[in-house]
Amino acid sequence: MLDLKFIRANPDVVRDAMTKKNVAVDLERILALDVQRRDLLAQVESLKNQRNVVSEQVGRLKKAGRDATIVVEEMRRVGDEIKALDEQVGQAEEELQGLLLTVPNLPDPDAPVGPDERGNVEIRRWGEPRRFNFDPKPHWDVGTALDILDFERAAKITGTRFVVMKGGAARLTRALIAMMIDLHTGRHGYREIAPPLMVNRQSMVGTGQFPKFEDDVFAIRDTDYALIPTAEVPLINFHRDEILKAADLPLRYVAYTPCFRSEAGAAGRDTRGLVRQHQFDKVEMVMLAAPAESSQALEEITRHAEEVLEALELPYRVLAMCTGDMGFTQAKKYDLELWMPSYGRHVEISSASNCRDFQARRANIRFRNEQGKLEFVHTLNASGVAVGRTVAALLENYQEPDGSVTVPAALRPYMGGLERITG
Repeated sequence: MLDLKFIRANPDVVRDAMTKKNVAVDLERILALDVQRRDLLAQVESLKNQRNVVSEQVGRLKKAGRDATIVVEEMRRVGDEIKALDEQVGQAEEELQGLLLTVPNLPDPDAPVGPDERGNVEIRRWGEPRRFNFDPKPHWDVGTALDILDFERAAKITGTRFVVMKGGAARLTRALIAMMIDLHTGRHGYREIAPPLMVNRQSMVGTGQFPKFEDDVFAIRDTDYALIPTAEVPLINFHRDEILKAADLPLRYVAYTPCFRSEAGAAGRDTRGLVRQHQFDKVEMVMLAAPAESSQALEEITRHAEEVLEALELPYRVLAMCTGDMGFTQAKKYDLELWMPSYGRHVEISSASNCRDFQARRANIRFRNEQGKLEFVHTLNASGVAVGRTVAALLENYQEPDGSVTVPAALRPYMGGLERITG
């Protein structure tokens, strides 16, 4: 959430940012409501002062034994006016708060400016795509032929865009999760968290999923709960409404969770195979940092995701996301994309984002700085990485002519020394 004082003082800056993010926001209504609310509050304060004066008059009249009926009636009238104005203030504040929740974060000045993915800027690559001496198959065909991916039975059990992993795929998934968690906790200093997979509405508002993306989540009927679309939600809200110690920053958390997304409106976009599922596994990293440290923290958390891909020897590239493609909560964002032979292009595997104080304002997460003043922390997150898409990339990039799949060296200790998946 943006600071209302900032919006009031810099409306042109906010307008420009909304244009760059391709977002329509009723800024004029926000500014009008702000003026209305402050005017109403001023009237309430004036009437309360008047009531105090009248109350003192009543006291003096009664003490002197004089009739205070008229003055008492005046005090009641003032009280009724205050009550009516308080209701108007409440209505204005409710509408204003709802509108403020629809305003996206401001992009950083150094974020590339562009309307959509065409404005993203590639900043580096690692590894070279494998040159096959046979026609490589897409991962869904590799997995089906090995009888380790079963989309038909998953559709029977649940529906489309679900999968049953069997044998080597299930073992590969378990190995990937363990390897990633060990890397992030052992080398990068993250603390492992096992959070709830359901969160309340306030948690979804805190990280910016609600109200903007309510159609993209699976809500639990007749409850205040929703299934998490990413572990970012519980990890950020872990410190909601708290004041942290400056000496403890940055805080680093990592979690493996299943994630659930309805992907409303995503039909036809990479919906075959493992790339865009309603349920998927992900290892997520979150950092809470002091404002002065968050720019460097974004570079660090991005590198931590890259090290996973390098350990697996999967070719990837890093993109700086432009203003029109970076999303609602981000001020600056990098995407990591893996090379997928079946697509003939790179496919997103991780997003690393600096949300500045946008989420912290919504979730009320603060710390006391060196001067003793309270400040909002900056929040950062990155996939470390998406497990299902990594399985897909491994099946495609490590497939062999006989249909088997070579296990990368980094995963073999987690798979009992297994070197090749044959079923």
